[in-house]
Amino acid sequence: MSPARLTIGTRGSDLALAQTNMVADQLRAAHPDLAAPDAIAIEVIKTTGDRVQDRPLAEIGGKGLFTKEIEEALLDGRIDLAVHSMKDLETVLPDGLTIAATLEREDPRDVLLAKDATTIADLPQSAVVGTASLRRGAQILAARPDLKVVPFRGNVNTRIAKLEAGEVDATILALAGLRRLGMTEYEARAIPVTEMLPAVAQGAIGLECRADDEATLAYLSALDHVPTAQAVAAERALLAALDGSCRTPIAGLATVNGGTLSLQALIATPDGATVHRDAREGSASDAAAIGDLAGSTLRAAGGPDFFEPET
Repeated sequence: MSPARLTIGTRGSDLALAQTNMVADQLRAAHPDLAAPDAIAIEVIKTTGDRVQDRPLAEIGGKGLFTKEIEEALLDGRIDLAVHSMKDLETVLPDGLTIAATLEREDPRDVLLAKDATTIADLPQSAVVGTASLRRGAQILAARPDLKVVPFRGNVNTRIAKLEAGEVDATILALAGLRRLGMTEYEARAIPVTEMLPAVAQGAIGLECRADDEATLAYLSALDHVPTAQAVAAERALLAALDGSCRTPIAGLATVNGGTLSLQALIATPDGATVHRDAREGSASDAAAIGDLAGSTLRAAGGPDFFEPET
């Protein structure tokens, strides 16, 4: 068997593998020389975030724990590209790496899964909502201060199983992930973005490779969806301006229509008691500048102590 032309690195969850196989199929469709069965290899890499499931991300180092080992494999030359959920990526990439393409975004909304309700407003008084996301928790509590939010980690199937076992009354998952796993039965429970603003880059898939790997860069360029890349650039610039981490509830969603980019963003305290919002629009070609300005505006609104971790 001849060596693969491209080796793709990925996490090993069902969702990560579904996304990686989707990328492999798109590469084969775009490049006839990758159509042979042995032209693309997939290497599963276990990350720290996958291994440690009993503590919130903020306690063990943040979302970069889902990408660190994969990026090390890129830098070492063990893989040629990595498939990431863009919301898992740190705002600053390691030296020598780049996002070569961003796939067309899936629906970025969140979905409410609950036994006795289809909307947040319909949840029973004092219901327990499980989520590992401070962003989701803060927005839930802003809308319903009576609810109880508890830490809740695991992959999609694990969290659904915990819900069905009665560990919590409700949980919230990304619609994009559910769709990619074929779980379309949950679509009717999507939460409007006016009620639950998504995480930065939620629903977007990024393809990372070495910045000097011209062959892989050429392969990936055919998969880049420019409007999605512009929207994600605005959202990631927002996050960078806020110097955001897993300790601060931050949400942002940009959309591109006819060359105009619209951005909604918010920051909140974890208890949902204080929420600051920003909305603006401009040319999609100025995506990063729009995101940076939104982030700077929200940072000023929050004040100097807003992003300090709780002690």
